[in-house]
Amino acid sequence: MDPYALKALNAERRARRAAILVTDLGDGRDRIVREGDQVAGDLGAAIAKAFRSGNSGSVEAEGRTFFLNAHLPQPRLVVIGAVHISQALAPMAKIAGYPVEIIDPRTAFATPDRFPDVALHAEWPEDVLKRQPLDSYTALAAVTHDPKIDDFALKAALDANCFYVGALGSRKTHAKRVERLLALGAAADQIARIHAPIGLDIGAASPAEIAVAILAQTIYAFRSRGHDVSASAQRSESILEKHDA
Repeated sequence: MDPYALKALNAERRARRAAILVTDLGDGRDRIVREGDQVAGDLGAAIAKAFRSGNSGSVEAEGRTFFLNAHLPQPRLVVIGAVHISQALAPMAKIAGYPVEIIDPRTAFATPDRFPDVALHAEWPEDVLKRQPLDSYTALAAVTHDPKIDDFALKAALDANCFYVGALGSRKTHAKRVERLLALGAAADQIARIHAPIGLDIGAASPAEIAVAILAQTIYAFRSRGHDVSASAQRSESILEKHDA
C-alpha cells in the first residue's frame, strides 16, 4: 500500500471521517476518496454506493478493475436524557451495534445503578459536547422534554450534520421548539431534519416501545443516508411558512 495513502487514510479514521481506499488492480495504484469528493462515471456511482453500505469489494469501471476498501466510522447514538425510554434504548442499541452515550445533568436520574455498562455523563450537554463533539456518524435523540437540556444539544446536532436527530414531544411541543431553535440561529432546512415526534409511527405507548421506534428510525436514517430528502424539504417549507405568517 502506498505510504502516503496509508497516512491519509489513518488521518481520516482518527477524525471519524469516512474514506474509501481505491486500488487499481491493474497497476496497483492507490488513492483515497473522502465522503463528499466528486468522482464521475461508473466508478463514482460504485464509490457512492460503498459509502452508503460500508461494504468493500471489487468493481468494474471504465474498462478497469478496482478494489474499494470502505472505512466508515462506527455509528453511535447520543441520548439526551437519563429517562425510562433511555433505560430501554441503551441495551437495544448496543445489541444493534450502536455504542451509546447518555447525557443528563440531573444527578438523580443519571446514575450508574439505572444505567449499568453505559457511558453516562451527569453533566450539561454544553460541557460534554465541547469535549466530545458530534459528527455526521452520530445519531442524537433528545428525550428529556426540558428545553434547558435538549435545545443546545439539538442545535449542536444540526450544526454537526448528525445523520439522525430526533426529539420527544407532540407536534404542538415541537412547534414551540422550532421557534426556540430559530431564535438560536438554526436554519429552517436544518430544523426540518428533526424527527418530531420521535421514532417510527408504530403506535408505541410504553417506554420500551418508544425505544424500539427510536432505534428503528435511527437504523433507517443511517441505511438511507442521502436518499430521502423530499420529506425534509417539505418540512422546511412548512417551518418557513409558519414562521413568516
